[in-house]
Parts: sequence; C-alpha cells; structure tokens
Amino acid sequence: MLHERRQYQEDAHDAIISAWQSFDKVIMVLPTGAGKTCVFSKIIETETRNGNRCLVLAHRDELITQAADKLRRVTGIESAREQAGETALGSFWPCTVGSVQTLMRQSRLNRFSPDYYQRIIVDECHHALSRSYQLILKHFSSAKVLGVTATPDRGDMRNLGEYFENIAFEYSLTQAISEGYLAPIKAMTIPLKIELGNVRVTAGDFNDADLGSALDPYLPEIAKAVSERARDRKTVIFLPLIATSERMTAHLKSYGIDARHVCGVSPDRAEVLAWFNKANPGSALCNSMLLTEGWDEPSADAISVLRATKVRSLYAQMVGRGTRIHPGKKDLLILDFLWHTTNHQLCKPACLIASDETECEAAGNAIDAAGGRAVDIGEAIEDGRRNARLEREAKLARELHEKRNRQARVIDPLEFAMSIHSDAIESYEPTFRWHKDKPSPRQLEILAQRGFSASDIRDKGHASVLLEAIISRSQDGMCSPKQIHTLATLGVQDAGTLTFDQAQRRIAELIGTKPKPGVNLNW
Repeated sequence: MLHERRQYQEDAHDAIISAWQSFDKVIMVLPTGAGKTCVFSKIIETETRNGNRCLVLAHRDELITQAADKLRRVTGIESAREQAGETALGSFWPCTVGSVQTLMRQSRLNRFSPDYYQRIIVDECHHALSRSYQLILKHFSSAKVLGVTATPDRGDMRNLGEYFENIAFEYSLTQAISEGYLAPIKAMTIPLKIELGNVRVTAGDFNDADLGSALDPYLPEIAKAVSERARDRKTVIFLPLIATSERMTAHLKSYGIDARHVCGVSPDRAEVLAWFNKANPGSALCNSMLLTEGWDEPSADAISVLRATKVRSLYAQMVGRGTRIHPGKKDLLILDFLWHTTNHQLCKPACLIASDETECEAAGNAIDAAGGRAVDIGEAIEDGRRNARLEREAKLARELHEKRNRQARVIDPLEFAMSIHSDAIESYEPTFRWHKDKPSPRQLEILAQRGFSASDIRDKGHASVLLEAIISRSQDGMCSPKQIHTLATLGVQDAGTLTFDQAQRRIAELIGTKPKPGVNLNW
C-alpha cells in the first residue's frame, strides 16, 4: 500500500463496495480536506483488480490532473486521459480520467460502447445533474456510479435524489474536527454592513460584475478589518473579479499586510503560490475565484469569502482551502461580514455544518451577535440544533397528545423518535425516489413485530430510518421500542437513554414483578 488510510477512509471504501451490491448510483459524503480522492483511488484499485474499467469525471484541468496524480501516488495505478487530443481508446490502463467538456460531445461518446466503463466516479457530484454530465452518464447507463460531495444538506440531497439512490457513506465535518483530522473552525462577524440589494442573480448565483461593483466602496474598510483581525494569520481572500482582487491587494498592502494577487491569467501564478506556501503570518493571498478547487495550502489559517454566494457547495470549497491541519495551526478563522440582502439566501459560516435552514439561521444569529468575537461554529450549531429540537419536540408532543385515544399497545413512530431524540426520524422527508415507494411487506412485518402499526409508516424511506434506528440500538444493547412505550404508559418519560436490561428492571419495579431469566417484560 502506497498510502496509509485513516479508519473512516477504510470504512468508506468498504461501505461503497457493499452499497453497490444493492444500488447502482450511490453517494459518498466527505468534507473538504478529508481525503475523498484517496478514498475513490482505493475504490478504483479494488474495482480494476476485479476486472472493471473505471472512469473519473472532472470539469476542470486542475481536477483532472489532481485525480490522475493522486491515483498514481495512492495506488501506483496510471490512468488514461480523455481530453482534447488524448483518448482512452486502445489504452492499456484500466482507469480513465475524463474531461466532461470533451466527453459530452456526441461524436466523442459514440466512439465508446455503452458498456465500456463499469464504474464511474463523479467528483463534486452536484454537477451530475447538469446536462453535460447526464449525457455521459446516460450513455454509460449500465455502469455503477459513485458521486462524491462535501455538502449535502437536505435541500441538496432532495435534488441529488433525483439521480442518485442512496448515501453509501457519510463522514461529517464535525466528526473530522473532533477526531483531529481537520482544524477547528471559528467564525468572526465584522460589524461592516455590505449592501447587496442591487446585485442580480445569474445562473442561480450572485452576478460577479454586480458583486465587484457592490464591494468596491467597502474594500478599504475590509482591508483594515483584515489587518486588525488576522495580522497573526495567513489569509486567503476570495473575490468576484480580477480587478477587485487587485484593488483589495493594494488596500491590504497600505495597512502593512504582505499581500499578493493571483488569477487564471497570472504569468507568475506558480511563483505566487510558492511564496504563500512559505509566507509568514501577516500575509494574504487574494484571488478571483481561482483557488476554489484543486489547490491545497494547509498552513492557511484565515479565510474571507468576499465572493458572496448562495451556492453552499461553492462556499464549502472556498472555506475548505483552510480546513486542513498543519503544525502550529490552532484553528481556521472565517472573517465574515454583515452582508445585507433581502432577496436571496446567502451562504454564511454556519452553512458548513447546519443540516437545514432553521439550524443555519439560529447559529448564524449567534455568531453575528457575538460582537466581533470568534465563535466556534460547531458549538453555535449545537446550540441551534438543541433549540430547534426542543421546538420540534414540543410540537410533536402536542401531536402525540391528540392521538392518546389510540390502542395503548400501538407504538407511534413520533413517540419512539422523541424518546431517542432521533433527528432522522423526527424530521424525516423522502429524499431518494425509492423512499416514496410503499413499504415492503418484510419491512411492515418486522415493524409490526416491534409494536408499530402499518398505518403509521409513511413510505419505504420512513420504514428504513425506523429500522436502522431499531437495529442500531439493538446492537448497542439499548432498550427496545416496546420497552420505551411500556415505560411511557407507566409514566416514565425519555426512557430511550436506558439499556435493554435497565429498562427491563425498571418495568419490573413499576409493575411489581421480578424479571425472570430469559423472559422480557417489554411485552
């Protein structure tokens, strides 16, 4: 093995190979900086050894080169290239790294038989829904597909669910931070209100030219704020236009920051990036959306996103340039501003972790209210999540109260979800197409054995999340749904924290009997 993998990467590899036994199109969720290219490189190694030809789809030259280089370093496997004048046809190599812009052309696709590739990897899989990607994926329709993303909130997943069928593996940003694989993230709101009310939306996001015009009057104040808040850090600043990036660089220099600018047409691009790699704290690298993908600089420990966006995946890519760990690096600081827009949803630091708009808004308000103090976004999200759960469970409790006339032995899924505090069940909505199918007879049979009524099971996805929770709790030795319901009827609330044995003893105490060996008192 040429690359030592982390445990979650091993788990991801195994989960994806397993998921392909049941689904054709699956998703892997890994945060930026967690090594998604390493994971799919090992998957390619496994699949090519099994005789399957693989295709990695990318939409930029940097990503194509990066994928080929990482595949070589991680596995020793060389890859063919399907791009411009290069073709994979007739190549000895069992893996191809392909340019979407090249391969989408019908004349190019027609050279390949529909079964030429058996496995396809789509990096940044939010692109998979676009026409160009769909032309390719439909041509190789019999291939198993893996989509890789860092940012699937519920809205994103409902969109991706139109094509993909299942999440094979998910490793969150908070997990990666808590386990020491990514740097802790703090956000600081700078009390500078930037007006975006007149900025148009083009192709689903803020117009770059309008953003540049809107930012220009604020650049001196922004530069001053960066010099005051990040003088002891290495800062990467994303801006919408080359001219805006150049002006920002000049303003930073006027405040004593060692700043440089880089863009796609910079003749000294390599030299500037090499400078930043070795630069001392108090330096800043300004760029006009060049460094969103395919560039890593672990020593960067401050990010300012001045290219305001409503696209969560893009925002995560920009912030992700600074999430990697590095010797001496304590955390990543996001310098945010009081963006003012009434017409469009704007991505903020909390979007990196929040699973829905309610959590994001609550955490964002907490960060904005901190008065210029750096706030750990994980803690802010936990507070928002806790408050959202309390509100949701209060509402669900009222719904349960209205159902009390039902048969006492029927377990309500909401009762079960609230007792174990399961966000997945409490806020379940169908995501993938198969979720909306009717529950299978086997699902209903198993749930009925555990006390649930078929009339309460909304669809196949709902049955699946219930069964996943039940099975997981059983494996961990936690109390069963029937025990939870029995204890609730005996006046014990929040019984979901008890183990199976604890619940059994508690039931015996309350009904005045002693548990017999091998006999469950959870009816």
